[in-house]
Amino acid sequence: MGNRKKLRKNPMQGERPKAVAIYHDMAVYENFERAAKRIFECVQSAEREKPGAPRHLYIDVQGHRNEQGGFDHDAFELIHDFALKYLFEYLTEVGTPLIHVRNNKPQRNDLPDALRIGYPDDGSDYGYSAAELAVKPREQQPDDRKSPPTVRAIAEYLGVGEDPACLICWRRPVERAHVIPLSLGGSMDVRNFALLCKAHHAEAPDVADAESFWAWVDYAELRDSPDKWLDAPDEFKEWLRSNNMKIGVGQREPISFFAAVKRELKSLYGWQESDFVDVEWQRLMEEFHHVLDSSTGKHFSIEKKISTHAWAYHVARERATSPNGRTLPIANLVPEVLGGGTAEQAD
Repeated sequence: MGNRKKLRKNPMQGERPKAVAIYHDMAVYENFERAAKRIFECVQSAEREKPGAPRHLYIDVQGHRNEQGGFDHDAFELIHDFALKYLFEYLTEVGTPLIHVRNNKPQRNDLPDALRIGYPDDGSDYGYSAAELAVKPREQQPDDRKSPPTVRAIAEYLGVGEDPACLICWRRPVERAHVIPLSLGGSMDVRNFALLCKAHHAEAPDVADAESFWAWVDYAELRDSPDKWLDAPDEFKEWLRSNNMKIGVGQREPISFFAAVKRELKSLYGWQESDFVDVEWQRLMEEFHHVLDSSTGKHFSIEKKISTHAWAYHVARERATSPNGRTLPIANLVPEVLGGGTAEQAD
């Protein structure tokens, strides 16, 4: 019997595509909207890069604790309503601090083009009410302690380890920064504190809305992320440069105070050029000074803060154009900067 050539199976035929692991650590400065958007964009990216590959989503959570020690509304909603209900059919597996579950049905790959988050027009407690201008903390029943918690206690709540660094630039030493200042009704509850370096503490907004403070931290962390690598070992810096990563923000071009406020209104609050002209300026300024006087404070004896003024202009515009509106600050940076989670191949 003559020799036969051994037939080899084409490795591309019938081979199951490698799974994609998607990991997102919900930072304390993220709310439901920002975290859900970033996770959704990672799932979209995974489908574009590896069509049909099994997707495994893993979620961790920093902070976001309620009075009973469980997860607050935003973290629970992200896990229960978004990951396990809305997104689950587009995944093969979901791992969260609450539950780890596998999809028994075939994973769907026809993801929607965009994530649309709707809000009921029934007075529900979301966003900051421009009409009321009331203090809006994250915690519903703050601890009535009279002295501030220790840096270590704040770091433990934030989940940043035993040697805490600035949430924005990772520099040390850190300072205890009130989310809502005491002068506006803020508490000494551990959940009303962030850990920031001296420079970023001086930049942070002094406003009556906790979520807007955390949104600014999120925005500043994305804006100043290259500064995280300034103290890294030289070999790591070389690796970063070889992968086109910027090290250090560098010297920013000096601009006027209002130009800086305008830049923040665009980058953080999503203003367009038309928003600066489509409102009656006199009415806007009247509302702006009312917001500034009633719902903002001063810290470090700084008369004018870019972040505080940007928030006041944003709320004033809501009052001038839709008096019963609610503000929802979401960092509006370019897509390649906004990515919150990471996706990688898993065997």
